Amino acid sequence: MDGRLFGPGPLSLRWRLLRLVLLATLLIWSLAAALTYRQARHEVQEMMDKQMVETGRLLLAEVHTDPRHLTDLHANIGNLRGLKPKHNKTVLEYQVGRSSGEALVRSANAPEASLSGPLGFADITHNHNPWRSLILETPDGAFRIQIAHSFRARDKEAFEIARKTVLPLALFLPLMIALIYLSIRRGLKPLVDLTADVASRSPENLTPLSASTAPREVQPLVGALNRLLGRLAATLDNERRFTADAAHELRTPLAALKVQAQVAQATPDEAEKRHALAQVIAGADRTTRLIEQLLRLARLDPLLKLPDPQQINLADLAADIVANQQAMAASKGLSLRFVAGEIPATVSGDPDLLGAALRNLIDNALRYTPGGGTVTVRAGMEHSEAQLSVHDNGPGVPEEELPRLVERFYRGREAGSEGCGLGLAIVRRIGELHGARLEVENIANGGFIARLRWCSTNH
Repeated sequence: MDGRLFGPGPLSLRWRLLRLVLLATLLIWSLAAALTYRQARHEVQEMMDKQMVETGRLLLAEVHTDPRHLTDLHANIGNLRGLKPKHNKTVLEYQVGRSSGEALVRSANAPEASLSGPLGFADITHNHNPWRSLILETPDGAFRIQIAHSFRARDKEAFEIARKTVLPLALFLPLMIALIYLSIRRGLKPLVDLTADVASRSPENLTPLSASTAPREVQPLVGALNRLLGRLAATLDNERRFTADAAHELRTPLAALKVQAQVAQATPDEAEKRHALAQVIAGADRTTRLIEQLLRLARLDPLLKLPDPQQINLADLAADIVANQQAMAASKGLSLRFVAGEIPATVSGDPDLLGAALRNLIDNALRYTPGGGTVTVRAGMEHSEAQLSVHDNGPGVPEEELPRLVERFYRGREAGSEGCGLGLAIVRRIGELHGARLEVENIANGGFIARLRWCSTNH
């Protein structure tokens, strides 16, 4: 869970959360500062406008009562006792005069604007700066007074108010960030523990992860990991079993090859030597077939689905395979025929794999059917389901052996047969990839049948 906030490399989840929360906090603080300044500026505007009105009314009342005080007005305002010098300065600028526009007295920084302008508030410009102006007049119209205040001073006052409000919050930001970091770190501790659990496991330890301490948001991830570990454990078990079975099955033909080769090497009899070499060649052929079956099964096992399925007419596929197998059937004195169903069947799949499955079924039937027998291949729709079947009129299989025929390396009919016990296992795996089920059974009046049957939803 360690990571860097800046620099190369991916950020950890902790730093991602901290960065996002920090950015959100700074954004909210900035918005709060802006809104505070805006509100303070509005309040200062209203407050200063009211102060301008009160100041104007008081000065105008003083002028209307005794105009002689005008000459000493500025000095009297600036020499009041009880105030510090910095507080004894006039905040508002003013000028007093007659309604005709003649100015009688004015403060030092008052705008030089005519008193004959319209009464009330107005925004004016003085020394290239905006000012707020208020002109009032006595009831008899003899005197006028103008009160003015700079917008720059108002903005400065609003900024001071906002600064004093927002600055304390800024001082607490580091503490808030530290608390957020500690909270995120504590909240992510279950993830850290889960990571440590996964990292500490050896390849042999594929037991499910404990989900009791994981947060609810992580439960789906833990469940997915446990399912993955389960599939991986099953795959490794299959690999170990497959490797052990393959080693066991290869040991016997290799030992036989060695014995026959030694016989051919040691015997002086040419006939016996030729017989031993023929046995070596036959053993090599059987071993080659076993290796081919093992390689095919190894390629099929990892597949979860077919990479590029296409529509296949089962009757056309079966007719081609049967035509290619006729020579082998004839060499064994057997009759091989194909019967197409009344309703053609089309399935989605891989024609090469389905062809290999059908060849395995035909090969099994030809191997175990006595001479003079018949092997029949059927393809079509039966009971609204696509079916591909091979049946013979041989002796069949003992009922107790039927469930085990699809197991790998199981040979149930003849102990001395040439089969390696992988044919039906390969057919079953190909059927699974095509959404079909392999069924094997004895025929009531004699014989054996093996069929691939597609459920109505799979074709």
